[in-house]
Amino acid sequence: MEAIQQGTVAKREILGIMNKSIAKPRESRKKNGPVVENVRVPVSKRAHFVGPGGYNLRRLQAQTGVTISQVDEETFSVFAPTPGAMNEAQDLIGDICKDDQEQQLEFGAIYTATIIEIRDIGVMVKLYPNMSAVLLHNSQLDHKRIRHPSALGLEVGQQIQVKYFGRDPTDGRMRLSRKVLQSPAATVVKH
Repeated sequence: MEAIQQGTVAKREILGIMNKSIAKPRESRKKNGPVVENVRVPVSKRAHFVGPGGYNLRRLQAQTGVTISQVDEETFSVFAPTPGAMNEAQDLIGDICKDDQEQQLEFGAIYTATIIEIRDIGVMVKLYPNMSAVLLHNSQLDHKRIRHPSALGLEVGQQIQVKYFGRDPTDGRMRLSRKVLQSPAATVVKH
């Protein structure tokens, strides 16, 4: 019992000495200490942020020395060995994820889009010059079923009216339709 009391007294004495030297944690971190931050990447930018096969992430990690891991669908954890590396990584992440679409599009609004490319599966259109191209699938071009956009006489540079239906919740892609603005084809009823 005496040994336990001596041990308790000794522990209190050591804790008292420790409290005199460091009563509370530091208010600021070391200048060159490691840093961890969470970065939010919208679902619509995630594919561009990660890159094909993770290329953009690996390049970012190699250039800055940071380690990036995914926390959830929109959040990535960035560990940097120094604050300077974190600042450099944040600048590069900002460049990768910058919003190339300055205008806010309104759900259900009708926009004039310019065809910039014709593909077998649809047409690539731009709503604004500083915006990235969006695929308008063949199924959303017209009420009748088509195999190629040229069947409707569509050409590069042509302007068409499209309706904006927001972004797909799973992959963040824009949803546009020309079909909803077309009058449905007359159906023949046979008796």
